[in-house]
Amino acid sequence: MNLRRQCQQLLAIPGPVEKARAVTALDRNAPIDTEEQIAPIDGIPGRGERPPLVPHTSIKTGSLATPRGHAALVHSIVHIEKNAIDLALDICWRFAGMPEAFYRDWLQVAFEEAYHFTLLHDHLLTLGFDYGDFPAHDGLWSMAERTKGDILARVARVALVPRTLEARGLDASPAVKTKLVSIGDHRAGEILDIILRDEIGHVAIGNCWYGWLCAQRGIDPVRTYAELTLKYEAPKLKGPFNLAARRAAGFNDAELAALAQG
Repeated sequence: MNLRRQCQQLLAIPGPVEKARAVTALDRNAPIDTEEQIAPIDGIPGRGERPPLVPHTSIKTGSLATPRGHAALVHSIVHIEKNAIDLALDICWRFAGMPEAFYRDWLQVAFEEAYHFTLLHDHLLTLGFDYGDFPAHDGLWSMAERTKGDILARVARVALVPRTLEARGLDASPAVKTKLVSIGDHRAGEILDIILRDEIGHVAIGNCWYGWLCAQRGIDPVRTYAELTLKYEAPKLKGPFNLAARRAAGFNDAELAALAQG
């Protein structure tokens, strides 16, 4: 079976633990038909009943000094990694006609996101909680839904999710690690170091293909990114920014300057 079709099938698995295992077991060297147009799945794929989804403004982790508040913060990161698996699988099946390297890159992202999810989920279990025990928000998947409709959405899908929402993880990771380590959760700190290392690569992949698509269309990357951010209502980012990590992920000086200006 075309590897892209397999990605769609994995995306439809409702259980995140089972999905992560299936992604890990996927033969990422299998043949890829880059041109096949694959019909979408009805509804939101691979979505179980838990966790309950609420607006991001309703998410309250509580005090880190309490076991529940500690676990809620870890749960919020587990949820991000679960969505990141879905996003990487989605981009593989949804968009035909890209070079084979494009799909291989995003399969690698899916594999690493499944690893992150497993590390964090296992850690959450040691805290006495499971994925789904706390509410979560749907910002990552909502962006994918908003940007799937036309040829420009192909550019926006590549540009906005990894370069805006996932890149925000580069900024947040050091502060979140400091919080968790401050209450003695050194294991979570170690996991976040792994995630930051890999996420730099993921954002670099987004930057690479965003630049490739802009070059193919003869459009300016900085100006286009600002236009796409407005059109698809991407979150407006505020500092502080992890400039070292963003540079390592391929953001250039012009992009970082535009980021600082808001």
